[in-house]
Amino acid sequence: MEDLLAGLLDGDQMLEFQPDYAPEFLCATARLHGRPTGVIANRRGFLKMQGKPRIGGIVYTESARKVAYFVENAERSRLPLLYVQDVSGFMVGVEAESAGIIRAGAEMVESMACATIPKIVLTVNHASGAGYYAMAGQGFDPNFTFCWPSARIGVMEGDSAVQAIFGPELERYKAAGETVPAELQERINQTRADYDRWLDARYAAARGHCDALIDPLATRRVLELAFDVACAQAQTEHLPLALYTTSNAAVPFDA
Repeated sequence: MEDLLAGLLDGDQMLEFQPDYAPEFLCATARLHGRPTGVIANRRGFLKMQGKPRIGGIVYTESARKVAYFVENAERSRLPLLYVQDVSGFMVGVEAESAGIIRAGAEMVESMACATIPKIVLTVNHASGAGYYAMAGQGFDPNFTFCWPSARIGVMEGDSAVQAIFGPELERYKAAGETVPAELQERINQTRADYDRWLDARYAAARGHCDALIDPLATRRVLELAFDVACAQAQTEHLPLALYTTSNAAVPFDA
């Protein structure tokens, strides 16, 4: 994710917020074509916080609170936000619920939903389940949503859907030492194929689930134009956005 952002943002301008706390989320202030911008992105891989393992792409209690605080600060500073999505969802289970994941997740969603600053979404890989919505998903009306061809938007992956739909049946056959019937296997294969098709970025773009499917090499130019439009609109609807001016001319998507 750091390499990806280095290619999108102005060089040597990114200052990360609380880098050692909830490292699965990268929150930073940066500049994009000279424009001050807040960035919220998901780190992948296996990470550690206070010696405990963390799975990148998952929203934990600490990461939800970190993002909520960052968004609230951005709102007070009138700093537009760029969400870079590679998120699989919220952590679940007894330990997560005991740690307050439901309340923290609500704080994360509330801060994002109530923010009046421009919000632009770039989906580069996974965008699944509640994590997609908490990262300024389409249902919360971000100014623009863009996808790379590698994006996968949906409730869950095909294997997860198979487990959710057919899990009990598969467990019964496994416990009895029996093979899965051909008819059931066919339904499983069809479900997996359906989800693979529905998750495809082209499927999402064709149905308006994102505003545009863009060439990764054109991302900087696309984001510059999108922020120009979103910030100009915000100037007329909300508080003054004095820091949003930029001397760079907008560049068309196909330039």
